[in-house]
Amino acid sequence: MSISSLGIGSGLDLNGLLDQLRDAERGKLKPIEQQREIEQTKISAYGRLESELSEFQSNASVLSNTSLYESLSTNTRGESVSAAADETAMPGSYNIDVTTLASRGTLASAGVTAPDTSISANIDQQMEFTFGDGSKRNVAITADSSLEDIRDAINADDNAGVNATIINDGSGTNEFRLALSSRETGADASISSFALEGTDLTPDGSGAEAGQLAITIADAAAATVTGINLVIDGTPLDTTGIDFATDVTSGTTLADQLQSLDAIDTAIYTDGELTITTAVGEAITIDGGSALTDEGVGVGTDGEPTGGTGSTGTHQAGTDANLKVNGITITSANNQVEGAIQGVTLNLQSEGASTVAVEQDTRAVREAVTGFVDSYNSLKVSIGELTSFNQETGQAGELNGDNTVRRVESTLRSALSGSVTSNGEGFSMLSDIGIAVELDGSLSVDEGRLDDAILNNQQALSNFFAGSVQATGLAEQIDTRIAQMLSSDGTVQGAINSSENRVESLNDRYTRTEQSIERTIGRYREQFSQLDAMIAQMNQTSDYLTNQFSALEAQMNQGR
Repeated sequence: MSISSLGIGSGLDLNGLLDQLRDAERGKLKPIEQQREIEQTKISAYGRLESELSEFQSNASVLSNTSLYESLSTNTRGESVSAAADETAMPGSYNIDVTTLASRGTLASAGVTAPDTSISANIDQQMEFTFGDGSKRNVAITADSSLEDIRDAINADDNAGVNATIINDGSGTNEFRLALSSRETGADASISSFALEGTDLTPDGSGAEAGQLAITIADAAAATVTGINLVIDGTPLDTTGIDFATDVTSGTTLADQLQSLDAIDTAIYTDGELTITTAVGEAITIDGGSALTDEGVGVGTDGEPTGGTGSTGTHQAGTDANLKVNGITITSANNQVEGAIQGVTLNLQSEGASTVAVEQDTRAVREAVTGFVDSYNSLKVSIGELTSFNQETGQAGELNGDNTVRRVESTLRSALSGSVTSNGEGFSMLSDIGIAVELDGSLSVDEGRLDDAILNNQQALSNFFAGSVQATGLAEQIDTRIAQMLSSDGTVQGAINSSENRVESLNDRYTRTEQSIERTIGRYREQFSQLDAMIAQMNQTSDYLTNQFSALEAQMNQGR
């Protein structure tokens, strides 16, 4: 007889009994889980120890670097400059007198009526900028550009040398101006003028050829070339008597008038385009054709506008920085002055006098020493927590009684209490510079003795921590010992590897035990199934016999 579910045949709670047996068997996994948890906790604790050791090593490494004791800093009195020294600087004191700060040149255009209305010629042009040193730079301006288009073209050109913006002067008439500012400070980089020139369209080829300029006429009857100035070989063309408002298609046309000039060889209007040709070898261009011009004014040495009556002073020339260092005149194109003092960068803030002292960087040394002490004390606190034991609660730290921690402590204690050979001069022990090892193993600092060592004997301090030809420095010794403990075959990493191997072994053991438990439960299940079937069979037999005896008894009672 087959039983599909345990206990159905026998009426016994065999499933419950099987679950109890499984729980009992899985109790064999508890010790493995506990051991695995202990090892994983140790791995985390070793990681914390490793991190604290690395931090202490980093601080020791700073003290073992001789450049720390050679570093210089600047001390500035006054507000006209700030200063920074590098490794090439030399100690000294410098009087700085700033008379002029470097500034950027600025220039504004004459005003136009609207920022979004076309003001350039109806051909592509070049906007030429002239700077204080006489150099020139060009920016391409497309045909029919507005003030906004010109601004955007300038700002998009990395080589323009200026930045552009639009200013509304509030005058109510031609109030929108193009404002230019040099991208660099100094007199040489100062913007001094600009011009919107036409493109020289002289054709390429062998030998001398005629210059030719084509002007598109959108509306022949509207005389759209009004106000265009023609330039031949750099000389403005005298167009006196030429009526630019003349229709280009009938009567004595504009082309006819232009061709009557001696400098013009031919002038022909065809299909919306006026083509002007010069004599052989002469180039023709358009000057302007734009409402945009610079005001051509500046500021004189007396502070008054230059450039004639009515000048508004919108051109502000960029200036070089001028200063004196210990009476020596220095000129710089910008306000960050390098090279005036060896290894020192001066940042000019305002006009006025200041004093810059270049001296040994005692602050950096002090911070390095206190960082060394603080990181060691932090390591001691962590070790104390990891190895602690609370007698009242019985709670122990993760590495209580651990041999690895004892070895680490012993190594560091030996290094800190050791001495450095000084041949009777300088410092040989931590106590010589005011650092003492307390009873609990932590370090304490005598501020006065430490400051005295830093201020008055940095070379001896360097020899003590960083070492010399005669001896290895204390910080270098500690750095080396910690590096050994943290190496792949060192004390700490060896302990981590050991715990990780034990965890791996326990994982394998856990898996094998779990598989063994499942096999045992499988055997119990089979046995229970057989028991259930057997009891079910016995119950059936019992029921049959009971029925038979009942029937027999009934027959015997009837025969009486």
